[in-house]
Amino acid sequence: MRSHLLNDLTAEHYRRSVTEGVERVAAQLATVKRPFTGITVDALAPRIDAVDLDAPLGDTTAALDELQEIYLRDAVYFHHPRYLAHLNCPVAIPAVLGEAVLSAVNSSLDTWDQSAGGTLIERRLIDWTAARIGLGPAADGVFTSGGTQSNLQALLLAREEAEPGRAGWEGSQNLGRLRVFVSEAGHFSVRKAAKLLGLGPDAVVPVPVDHDRRMHTVALARALERCRRDGLVPMAVVATAGTTDFGSIDPLPEIAELAAQYGTWLHVDAAYGCGLLVSPTRRALLDGIERADSVTVDYHKSFFQPVSSSAVLVRDAAVLRHATYHAEYLNPRRMVAERIPNQVDKSLQTTRRFDALKLWLTLRVMGADGVGRLFDQVCDLAAEGWRMLAADPRFDVVTQPQLSTLVFRYVPAAVTDPAEIDRANLHARKALFASGDAVVAGTKVAGRHYLKFTLLNPETTTGDLAAVLDLIAGHAEQYLGESLDRAS
Repeated sequence: MRSHLLNDLTAEHYRRSVTEGVERVAAQLATVKRPFTGITVDALAPRIDAVDLDAPLGDTTAALDELQEIYLRDAVYFHHPRYLAHLNCPVAIPAVLGEAVLSAVNSSLDTWDQSAGGTLIERRLIDWTAARIGLGPAADGVFTSGGTQSNLQALLLAREEAEPGRAGWEGSQNLGRLRVFVSEAGHFSVRKAAKLLGLGPDAVVPVPVDHDRRMHTVALARALERCRRDGLVPMAVVATAGTTDFGSIDPLPEIAELAAQYGTWLHVDAAYGCGLLVSPTRRALLDGIERADSVTVDYHKSFFQPVSSSAVLVRDAAVLRHATYHAEYLNPRRMVAERIPNQVDKSLQTTRRFDALKLWLTLRVMGADGVGRLFDQVCDLAAEGWRMLAADPRFDVVTQPQLSTLVFRYVPAAVTDPAEIDRANLHARKALFASGDAVVAGTKVAGRHYLKFTLLNPETTTGDLAAVLDLIAGHAEQYLGESLDRAS
């Protein structure tokens, strides 16, 4: 079995095995005709349950044959131009190369003596991103597993900075006084973070949004003033630069002014909108982000990186001390004096993959402008899609996109019952997924069911959007016709 461990004696085995796997994936990608086969859980689960994990196949080819049957054939393929559902992007080839390198070398980014140059590459990318944001010379940060972890760490820092040095502040009574303000369209991870941080059930204060699903700053000002009047502590304001449902960008300059006025930590969740940092044409949409105390970026969304690749950035490197713990076996305090760079001093994680390498190779091959142009293309596509939907009497579109998301629903001319329209849209989404012809997402707006295109594939065309809209309308009409027949 030692022959399956990667080392100097098995380099040729490694090359053959990985090459065979890459060829399988390449062949699959070349032949995919739909984003999904439509297979159901009930059909696929028995195949996987039937695999005897205590009876190894002993052969790479046989294992890949099995994998073809239980995974590759029926995977959901984000590279297909009619995958329009979630914030999943087709990935840059240099990043996939980076994934292969980092997995094989298997550096761990917690300490210098496990990573060497990997630590310096990650730190350079953090500095590069902070400079793109405009956080200033004292900025720092660390790569994370995703936006949820980045938001959690940012709010941990905000909590610790809310009342520094106040004796007994960590007591539950005082923690219950902390408040976090986020728009109604903000990410659910803010509530999850508040719970994990021991804050009270009323800690997260939802702020109403305007017609464009952007945080209403007048409502935020009122909420902050009410917080102060009630003797509570405004721990943080979370502005969103690219909401998951609508791609809306909160008015960052105005929110930054309010945060400064009330002495409140400003966190900007730019997990989605971070692609604007490299956009040749739309960077101004992020104006005001440079005033944030912390920022979340997800390169695995709008930088076309494989999962996972994310980071949390802070204006003041000193606040990362709140995530610092020293262990004699790993990162003893003396290493700080010796100027040995240990990333675990900044991170909530200990063992951590060298995910920064994927972004590094992408930038070194494609350049930041190349990545930004791809993101611009999907934003341009969303603008064209909005015009199509606005002109199509079959659909109601919610708001004009700032990024690359469209929220809409089919509205039949002959049906007025909102519940029946809801059911028609739900059916259309399920039927489309079952057919495998396209994959779209769904959400709720004012309690009603809507559909969603999340456009992150520059290969998707307006023709693809038009075809999928026709499919949606067809499935909805079929449902309504059958419903009418059942009623009669």
